[in-house]
Amino acid sequence: MKFFTVSLLLLLPLRMLFGQTNKAREIVSQMTTDEKIGLVVGMGMKMPGLNLENNGTGVGQTMDKVPGAAGSTFAIPRLGIPNTVVADGPAGLRILPTRDNDKNTYYATAWPIATLLASSWDTALVEQVGKGMGNEVKEYGVDILLGPALNIHRNPLAGRNFEYYSEDPVVSGNIAAAMVNGIQSNGVGTSVKHFAANNQETNRNQVNTILSQRALREIYLRGFEILIKKANPWTVMSSYNRINGVYTSEDYNLLTNILRKEWGFKGYVMTDWFGGADAVAQMKAGNDLLMPGTAIQTKTLKDAYAAGQLTDAVLNENAERIVNIILISPAYQHYAFSNKPDLEGHAKIARQAAAEGAILLRNDKASLPLNKQVKKIAAFGNTSYDLISGGTGSGDVNEAYTVSLVDGLKNAGFSIPSDLQQLYENYIRDAKAKMPPKKFFFELPPPVAEMEISDEAINAAVTNADAALLTIGRNSGEFQDRKKENDFMLTDKEITLIDKVSKAFHAKGKKLIVILNTGGVMEVASWRDKADAILLAWQGGQEAGNAIADILSGKVTPSGKLATTFPVNYEDVSSSKNFPGKNLSDTQVVSSIGIPMGYPSEVTYEEGIYTGYRYYNSFGVKTAYPFGYGLSYTTFNYGPLKLSAPDFNGTITASMEITNTGKVSGKEVVQFYLSAPAAKMDKPKMELKGFAKTKLLAPGQMQVITWTIRPDDLASFDTNASAWVAEAGNYTVKAGASSEDIRKQAVFSLKKELVTEKCFPVMGPVAPVKQLKPF
Repeated sequence: MKFFTVSLLLLLPLRMLFGQTNKAREIVSQMTTDEKIGLVVGMGMKMPGLNLENNGTGVGQTMDKVPGAAGSTFAIPRLGIPNTVVADGPAGLRILPTRDNDKNTYYATAWPIATLLASSWDTALVEQVGKGMGNEVKEYGVDILLGPALNIHRNPLAGRNFEYYSEDPVVSGNIAAAMVNGIQSNGVGTSVKHFAANNQETNRNQVNTILSQRALREIYLRGFEILIKKANPWTVMSSYNRINGVYTSEDYNLLTNILRKEWGFKGYVMTDWFGGADAVAQMKAGNDLLMPGTAIQTKTLKDAYAAGQLTDAVLNENAERIVNIILISPAYQHYAFSNKPDLEGHAKIARQAAAEGAILLRNDKASLPLNKQVKKIAAFGNTSYDLISGGTGSGDVNEAYTVSLVDGLKNAGFSIPSDLQQLYENYIRDAKAKMPPKKFFFELPPPVAEMEISDEAINAAVTNADAALLTIGRNSGEFQDRKKENDFMLTDKEITLIDKVSKAFHAKGKKLIVILNTGGVMEVASWRDKADAILLAWQGGQEAGNAIADILSGKVTPSGKLATTFPVNYEDVSSSKNFPGKNLSDTQVVSSIGIPMGYPSEVTYEEGIYTGYRYYNSFGVKTAYPFGYGLSYTTFNYGPLKLSAPDFNGTITASMEITNTGKVSGKEVVQFYLSAPAAKMDKPKMELKGFAKTKLLAPGQMQVITWTIRPDDLASFDTNASAWVAEAGNYTVKAGASSEDIRKQAVFSLKKELVTEKCFPVMGPVAPVKQLKPF
């Protein structure tokens, strides 16, 4: 009965749990100043090759409750306040899988990366993933997961795009909200990140992001706003960068006026690890917890308090917000974590998610699913045998296994030529043995160069196999962005491999299927015609091999759609001319504890609101594969688009019938775009405002899809008025299968201009930003 009561308490909505505020205030009133400062500065961190415990409080607390966790908060036992543990990360819990003098293992599920989950466009599925992820957080003794991350895919070369969902804030916000709701249903917390405009790794700790208030509001804050209002995350993580000259962790307007006063956020804000520069300014801005916490920060706050530069009012507010969350944590509830999460059950969900987020980019002459006569598959490409489950850095996971593509094919009943497999496995093993050891545990190792395979080996494969499968792999992670050459673009060896295999197999009337095992967008236009089919599998987590085989065999009908555009050329990207900015000094900044922090730099978002499909559609730029695109093994008919009223008066409901007109069961993603009047402000040609995914529809089956249009969907941010404003005039609702495949549309009118929300005015100087305008 006691367990039921605690579980029920943990599952209560946060709006009710935040009623603990009075109790938190009472507890903080009993703290000494040193205890308050201890609470707002983390306990340091212990990681391989790095031990930075913060014992500046003199209490000598330990961080060993969950080895491999990213950090913890300060405990005050006399007041019943325990340590709470925080751990990475966006693609699954990252803790050490083994422990000294302990024969047990502590593996976590490597879930599909965020970009893949967004490509499913399935909030119910993502919530299921979140529930599984949260179960592992709770059962391994962690209180708060440092994720999800929902920065915008501003540029395809950004190193951490795999951790982020989309180029569009509506997709990002809604998918992230589903993830947070799933994780927090377990009674554990999330820390949504990186708030905000953190869209590159180059000089991430020093870069000053210069952008217009409209772009900031409509593109880079909008997803966070949707998430905060729909999911009530326990915490928010501020980002490393400056925005218009001010570090985000020191920005009162961002963390207090916008996040708390406008959006109603009730949790606490923590820094990214070693983020910001001025601990006192961070406290005053509303950045409540400094992570991972250093003795220098503790001393700085104590000295500032003694000098009257840090007041009780500020310190009490910071401490109360932290205590308020601690009071609903598993640690405070004395939850007896088992170290036995349901890994087997979670693997099944991971496999389903990996399949539902994979995208069929090309399927010439219905080459997929493979016909029943295909029994033996020749697998080319290193990552067919050494599949990349996810990115590196804090988005990495220590999983028990990863199902390779060839193992997935074997599990599905296909056979692989053993001589070809042995050739690749020997090559990969030898190449990895020659690699130098990592300099630090987050380092991204260089990729194994694609094997040069002889014509004889290819011809033997043609003879011994019914079809060819060729995998191209890419990985990325923290601390560095990708490069155009040999990363976004194929390497010379990859181009040669595709060319040779394509010619050899096509000469015998056999198919070539290309699999993209990547965390980010790649160039495909120059070589795609050499493949009969292309499956964008992304990085599908530990069950990716099985999931890919499910699609190739026809067990699963692909239903993923692009949540980020594939351009024809890198130069077609609206931010290509200014990413990742410019250095302002030749001298690298080094932190007070000796960590290199990058070069003083700045990047100007000259494209303004025209990023992703907003740019391509508005400026008539051709894409390789547009936002929202994805093929299926079946077809769907879009019925008439019906609106509940001709004039907008509070809300309008759009509805339409979607019918499976093909021969196999499948799911369809219906995307709702809105074109708005542009008399007073320039607008994109159209913007995504809503989406829905059908259930699995059998051939001939129909489902009615509805979408409710609300005032916020009509509005754009008017910088001069510091308000969200919907212009009077006609609005066109467009329902489509992608941003370039609009199937039906309907028009309604707004008779009078509508101010949907007044916002806090911009604080401090903001440099003017020259921005693109559509034709």
